[in-house]
Amino acid sequence: MKSEKTIRVGVVGLGQRGSMLIDTVLACAGTEIAAVCDLYEDRVSAAAEKVRGKQKTPPAQYRNFEDLLADSRVEVVIVSVSWEEHVRIACASMLAKKITALEVGGAYCLEDCWKLVHTYERTKTPFMFLENCCFDKFELLGTSLARAGKFGEIVFCGGAYSHDLRDEILGGRVRRHYRLQNYLHRNCENYPTHELGPIAKLLDINRGNRMETLVSLASKPAGLECYANSEKNPDPAQRGKKFAQGDVVKTLIRCANGELIELMLDTTLPGYYSRRFTVRGTAGLCEQEKNAVLLDSRGEKLIDASEFDAYLPAIWRGISSEERELGHGGMDYLMLSAFFDTVRRGEEMLIDVYDAAAWMSVTALSGQSIAQGGAPQAIPDFTQGKWYLRGRKDVTEFPAVP
Repeated sequence: MKSEKTIRVGVVGLGQRGSMLIDTVLACAGTEIAAVCDLYEDRVSAAAEKVRGKQKTPPAQYRNFEDLLADSRVEVVIVSVSWEEHVRIACASMLAKKITALEVGGAYCLEDCWKLVHTYERTKTPFMFLENCCFDKFELLGTSLARAGKFGEIVFCGGAYSHDLRDEILGGRVRRHYRLQNYLHRNCENYPTHELGPIAKLLDINRGNRMETLVSLASKPAGLECYANSEKNPDPAQRGKKFAQGDVVKTLIRCANGELIELMLDTTLPGYYSRRFTVRGTAGLCEQEKNAVLLDSRGEKLIDASEFDAYLPAIWRGISSEERELGHGGMDYLMLSAFFDTVRRGEEMLIDVYDAAAWMSVTALSGQSIAQGGAPQAIPDFTQGKWYLRGRKDVTEFPAVP
């Protein structure tokens, strides 16, 4: 697509996340919402009304995603549906030759991961995985410092999805949110990619490195049961329910190049939001929790991350206050802007189908490991041997700082 051409977007799934993405798409230069789709009529109507207030041409309204895929005006499809529908609709979109952008989530089985890969390889339809945390400020700063060699040889990376979601989960029936059924019936690292995505990019996973083995363990599921029996429970129908999902899940991943990755899911106990992005190497470290860097050359004192602003990529040094308001402090805007720019240039996607398959597979494999008492699980090579030869693909350029 030429740079001056408007990109016409269809959004499938108009819950909280889909509605937020519409605002961000409309803020990106040269884009238009051509169609919106959801199973619920009120969501479709609300999304269409929002779009009408921001662009001249009203969007088509659909209840069935197949109808949206048949709309010739739609060039790009953003899939933002419930986790269990992600793969089915993304594959249908690729088969319909629509440039496909898939929101994050974990896979229910390895077969779904392979289905994504095989559909892409058969159709060659451009596909990007919308992991916004790969575009966040601290993660990109840490990656920039790693690329500059400030941490020496990388040995360990860690991250977490620590987010008190008890009210959202238990209110799922009332709010039509998908998490409730998952917590009732599954026990796994159900949302791994916010922490794993930036780590995988830093470690060149699928591009000279790969994840080989994981082990996972889960605590008992006490948090939601306690909350369900309290006055804070938003849905009395959940009182007394038993949940499968452990309150804290820890996953360790061993990489082909010898690095160790630690992930933690922590969403059903009292706490504060944190992704705890951590990088440790032979010459230093960075810790998102402390917003700090430590360099062996400068002793044991933690250094405020702001001292390394010269290492921030240009996208963060130039972001406006308005762009920061467009979802998650600006990283949503940076992600979608980069996606649309890539579409216009017809270039390789920044986060591709092999990334999506590998990162999403952690959910299915962690469930198997937990069920087997922490037994190691082999992580498939979704590139089928190509990882060894594929070159690095960062989501942005990093400044050359001495």
